[in-house]
Amino acid sequence: MDQTVKEHDCCSSKDVGADSYDLIVVGAGSAGFSASITAAEAGKRVALVGHGTIGGTCVNVGCVPSKAMIRAAEAAHGGASAARFPGIASCEHAVDWPAVVKGTTDLVAEMWHKKYIDLLPAYENVTYIEDGPARLVEGGVAVGGRVISAPRILIATGSRPHQPAIKGIDTVETLDSTGLLTLPDRPESIIVLGGGYIGCELAQMASRLGVKVTLVTRSRLLPGAEPEVAQALTQALKTEGIAVETGLAYVSAAKAAGGVILTVERDGKTEVLSAERLVVTTGRVANSENLGLEDLGIETDARGSIKVGPDMATTRAGVWAAGDVTDRDQFVYMAAYGAKVAINNALGLEPMRYENAAMPWVVFTDPQVAGVGVSEAGAKAAGHEVKISVITLDNVPRAAAARNTRGVIKLVADAKTDRLLGGQIVAPEGSDTIQTLAMALKFGMTSKALGETIFPYLTTVEGLKLAAQTFDKDVAKLSCCAG
Repeated sequence: MDQTVKEHDCCSSKDVGADSYDLIVVGAGSAGFSASITAAEAGKRVALVGHGTIGGTCVNVGCVPSKAMIRAAEAAHGGASAARFPGIASCEHAVDWPAVVKGTTDLVAEMWHKKYIDLLPAYENVTYIEDGPARLVEGGVAVGGRVISAPRILIATGSRPHQPAIKGIDTVETLDSTGLLTLPDRPESIIVLGGGYIGCELAQMASRLGVKVTLVTRSRLLPGAEPEVAQALTQALKTEGIAVETGLAYVSAAKAAGGVILTVERDGKTEVLSAERLVVTTGRVANSENLGLEDLGIETDARGSIKVGPDMATTRAGVWAAGDVTDRDQFVYMAAYGAKVAINNALGLEPMRYENAAMPWVVFTDPQVAGVGVSEAGAKAAGHEVKISVITLDNVPRAAAARNTRGVIKLVADAKTDRLLGGQIVAPEGSDTIQTLAMALKFGMTSKALGETIFPYLTTVEGLKLAAQTFDKDVAKLSCCAG
């Protein structure tokens, strides 16, 4: 990406001298663009105030570069894993880390222009302003030494990586996800701190590109996922040679000859882990400081995330918020959706409420992890009498044919009504499969109805049918396509 070009020089040449708008959007990421486009299409005059690099986290340092490098790592791993098929010899692909990083950077620059820089000129009533930090004040937003005014404001300033409070960590040159994805030379070894979705994705990506990886976490991998799902992923990563260390307490971090050491405690015993680099993936924190929120009575939670209602309104009349800066779901598609909800309500277009009961989520490991709805524990906490179905992927013909039976499918249903409440899957095509279950939940299907639905044979999604049938029968005793 050519950072020598100022975004406001690329995006708008419109006169902003009036400094008065129908809507001010603070933050030019996914949520900010979604809000601006929604308002512009409604004929409103919008000031889009830049906060950080235009395009936000997803296109610049998050979804796009990480998934591009994950796919590259999958391609490299394909040769090594080919021997699972009889008659196919494995091979090792040479990996040019700097070239992979450059290719990823080039892709980011292309999408940055296509989806953000080149998009704004199509909306004549959106003025892009990038004149330094913005702050909410009475009557509008102070930016660049002046105050721009509007009766409605949307905050969409996103989030940034969280740095854990570990003794000595400030003396170590740590990497966050961005740093690892842009590292010019491949490290020999890394310790990945944090077993959430970012840590799991990056640990496997780096390992497949030739880095020795140790993945450490206080609890277990994917602590928000079903235990069966977390265990299946843990086993898959261990099988690939990643050292997965769970149930730890972090004691200290320090520089060492040739890299860094992390001292941890497990079961009352101290252990020392070492690597060339330390990668920190312990969550994200909202970019909410220095915005003047407290002065305007805009409430935040303990982590600094802006509290919003189902209409995405904050505790200040006339101010809405969306995306990672809020206390809602931290996914780019939910950021864009939340912004649409906010603007529809703010402008009185179509009354909307933030709804995430059928929101799918994905972890782009291999096998992929995906889920929708509530977990078994969540359903019980909500007062449901639940029943569950769990099948391993060796019961799915597609997995057997692909010689890749790593994974599990778990469904949760209400025991009294049979209505599906949620489900999670670990499978090579889990990210695409989960949308079928999302639709089932959205339209209130029962497990019986899902089990009676016709699915194409030898697909991963057929596993959902088999899992639904498992509530009442042993699918291992069925012939192909029976039931």
